[in-house]
Amino acid sequence: MTWRGSTTAKDRFFACLPYLLPLIEVFHFGQFLINDFPLLGIIFMPLLPLWKIYYGVRYAGLIIFLALWMLVVRNEQLSHFIRFNTMQAIILDIAIFLCDILISIVKLVPGSDFAIETLYTTVFLGIVGAVGYCVFQCVRGKYAEIPAISDAVYMQVR
Repeated sequence: MTWRGSTTAKDRFFACLPYLLPLIEVFHFGQFLINDFPLLGIIFMPLLPLWKIYYGVRYAGLIIFLALWMLVVRNEQLSHFIRFNTMQAIILDIAIFLCDILISIVKLVPGSDFAIETLYTTVFLGIVGAVGYCVFQCVRGKYAEIPAISDAVYMQVR
């Protein structure tokens, strides 16, 4: 859906950038899958420097989250396409945070190792799949419609 206006190559590039946030956040969920399939780790090697910076700087996640929210999503001078995709990346990041809380609760149950491994892998594959779909749609200049998440995005982005 590009009825809000045409997208330039610059808009498409900047709309893809915020999706690095959920990719970096979900990386630790892929530990079991990457241990089983080491070639998968090679695909994510370019993210390691960003991952080290992200976790090396204290409160980097909060700073990036607030910066994206205030400087991009609430800035009506930017195109709707960039603001929409930034908000969608933020909501995916919030979903990762909520899954992290769920997994920490499941860890309290004794003998839940298989459930934890399954949850880690499911969250990892789900977020990587969603980010891949969103980036593909951004490159095409289309709005990536993810049920429930896109509805929440449309409520936030004017």
